[in-house]
Amino acid sequence: MEGNEGGKGPPERTCGDLRMIEWIVANGWVFWLALFLVLAIIEVMSLDLYFIMLATGALAAVFTALAGGPFWLQTLVFCVIALLMILFLRPIALRHLRRSPADRLTNVDRLVGLDALVLEPTTRLSGRAKIGGETWSARVDGDATLEPGTYGRVTRIVGATAYITERTPTET
Repeated sequence: MEGNEGGKGPPERTCGDLRMIEWIVANGWVFWLALFLVLAIIEVMSLDLYFIMLATGALAAVFTALAGGPFWLQTLVFCVIALLMILFLRPIALRHLRRSPADRLTNVDRLVGLDALVLEPTTRLSGRAKIGGETWSARVDGDATLEPGTYGRVTRIVGATAYITERTPTET
């Protein structure tokens, strides 16, 4: 058992431990660069914008170390930059990522309002229609029955079923 005075107290630090700590302090840029890379890799896997903010703080600490700043200053720069990035830049970035123009419809949303060519008798319970070149399960929104060869208008999409209404002769 290692220790001072017959096993009492914490174990003594060996010369190798001190050399490693001194090396990290003297070559802080390597430590911060390795931390930057690890955090960037974690961000690529998580995509939540926390780790990239921390990685930016580590990158700022790399430059502080290369400029000759002491280790305590490198640590302070890391903490301050990372905190500022998380508090101020991350919310703005998230807002931009989540925002989409109101007129940009995606996937099935773009089919609402299109004409649907009825392929088989379509009721509230069953039917098929061709919408935008694809065949869909279709249901009538209402009590009517649409006959094959007629056109309807898509009012909504629920799952893989298009709900259509009869197109009036005045609609083109």
